[in-house]
Amino acid sequence: MASRSDAGADADAPSESVAAALASAGFVRIVPCADGDALAAGGLIARALRDVGVAFQVRVAPFGADVSPVEDGLAVAVGVAPSGADVSLAAAGAPSSLRAYEIAEALAARHGGAAPDPVLALAGVVAAGAHPGSAAGSLLEAAEAAGSIERRPGVAIPVDDVVDGLAHSTLVHAPFSGDTDAAATELAGFTDTDSDERDADGRRSIASHLALSVAADEEATPRAATAVERALRPYTTPQAPLETLGGFADVLNATARERPGTGVAVALGHGGHGAAVDAWRTHGRAVHRAVRSAHTGRYDGVFVVRPNVRDADTSGRAKDPVVPGRLATVARLVRDFRSPEPVVLALEDGVAALAAVDGGAADAASALASEFVADDSTTATWTAGPTAALARFDAETADADVIAAVREALQDSTDDSGREVPK
Repeated sequence: MASRSDAGADADAPSESVAAALASAGFVRIVPCADGDALAAGGLIARALRDVGVAFQVRVAPFGADVSPVEDGLAVAVGVAPSGADVSLAAAGAPSSLRAYEIAEALAARHGGAAPDPVLALAGVVAAGAHPGSAAGSLLEAAEAAGSIERRPGVAIPVDDVVDGLAHSTLVHAPFSGDTDAAATELAGFTDTDSDERDADGRRSIASHLALSVAADEEATPRAATAVERALRPYTTPQAPLETLGGFADVLNATARERPGTGVAVALGHGGHGAAVDAWRTHGRAVHRAVRSAHTGRYDGVFVVRPNVRDADTSGRAKDPVVPGRLATVARLVRDFRSPEPVVLALEDGVAALAAVDGGAADAASALASEFVADDSTTATWTAGPTAALARFDAETADADVIAAVREALQDSTDDSGREVPK
């Protein structure tokens, strides 16, 4: 088995050295955490390995758990840096998909194979919450010059039917989100909502209406007016099976969290886009319903949400265990559109999702996972960035103890500017 030093386990190792280690491996196990950025990054690496004839496996790890060593091969963790990984693509401050694109480029240049897919990389950037023009300007320009993407008015959805798109999008939480009938009623005054021939003025009108609907929602916070911009003025993807870059990113996030096997197929270029869109719809309905029905509590610096993110049978009883990825999406939506505090803590059945405006989420999740150890000792957190994290802990822990531990962890953390996270 290759050693960590041989493989370039450092997330900041030169792309060429990581590419060389991957190309010489007998087998590569790729383990993305359960978000769209990591899924896109894993797909980029896997496609490049396929082109150069290296065997691989891709398996999404919902909690970023420790990665098992690979005999005579390499274990690649994407989005997190767990023990057991030979290579970690989790550079702080940048989307994993950009790092993976650079490594895939190096593989193609030095060992043969096709150039990596810029649309998949850019979708990963958007899934990470970054603006492609800021985080990946040169890649964006190249994709525009090649005709792979094109900016236009309207909303960022993966399907052409805007009613379907806005009802299920998790880029935004509007009064009609999660409800197709409510979205149809909301957009009844607009014509050609499902037509390829919808003109630019019509698209602008729909986008403006969405922004106004979010701003006018009596439960929305001032942050919502900025957060809704992620869903506006999209980049279309004429050469891809999904309609827009933002919609592609939304589907990647949803499938990574709802049906990871389907998400892997999409990221590898194996098709399955219909099943992925179905998973996106399921995810959207569940998380928007959970946001509306959640019990909430406001603490100094922390907004606590207790949603129900499980499916229910016809008698109203929960039939499935908590879906961790849904909880993570709920936390993000509440942070962006509902929370009066800078940190959101979403809790259900021994799982905590944290979403923060400035930072501290990873520290708080790590504190929970280590202080209240789950029965099966699954203690890792996923998405190790400062603004989003997930932890699994002992489900018998009292909510008051969880909240106290989170607040204590936040008191000890600072954001990138050195300012203390609000207490």
